[in-house]
Amino acid sequence: MLEVRDLQVRYGAIRAVHGVSLEAADGELVALLGANGAGKSSTLMCIAGALKAAGGSIRLGAEDVTGASPEAKVRKGVATVPETRDVFPDLTVEENLTLGAYIRRADTNGVREDREKMLTLFPRLAERSAQPAGTLSGGEQQMLVIARAMMSRPKLLLLDEPSLGLAPVVVDQIFEMIAALKQSGLTILLVEQNVAKALSVADRAYVMRLGAIAASGSAAEIGAATDLSALYLGG
Repeated sequence: MLEVRDLQVRYGAIRAVHGVSLEAADGELVALLGANGAGKSSTLMCIAGALKAAGGSIRLGAEDVTGASPEAKVRKGVATVPETRDVFPDLTVEENLTLGAYIRRADTNGVREDREKMLTLFPRLAERSAQPAGTLSGGEQQMLVIARAMMSRPKLLLLDEPSLGLAPVVVDQIFEMIAALKQSGLTILLVEQNVAKALSVADRAYVMRLGAIAASGSAAEIGAATDLSALYLGG
């Protein structure tokens, strides 16, 4: 589904990501772990098309999409949930969901059916479907941006720090929903600092440090690594 080879990302003269290679098979949930500033979000945003690659390649299936725009990648089946948790605050929950299907707007019946599916999967959103999204709690807004991303019917979902700033009980709910999405057969690349939660749902994981991959393996192998702290912090 996703193959990244020797990816490089720069911010001017600063090289944030250098030589990152990773892959995710169809239906697999892959976690990208690392300390703050390791280059995880830059890698994810480059895959999504929000940042330009300074080198390397990104392939979806057999197609090279390295230079494709974010909209082009959405049309090719990639949906992104950034850590900024942006909603359209003055629009209702239902209207936010509908906007998530903008590339499918001609499919009126399909969009309506998918909106109902999302409200079933996220019952908290169903209870608040007529509320402005700006009145939702942080956890509810996170549910909404994930549900809105799913409205494009993606093949690959990119999740950037979904637990950031949320209470532990809400984090549990978010990861239960991520696990449910995985069970549906969706391919997911998850960037996350909460190692335990990420490894609890992941099939495989990569650990980033200083803009490069420091380790990779199954979720069980990474979780059992006695030098995980050293991999994160370079100790």
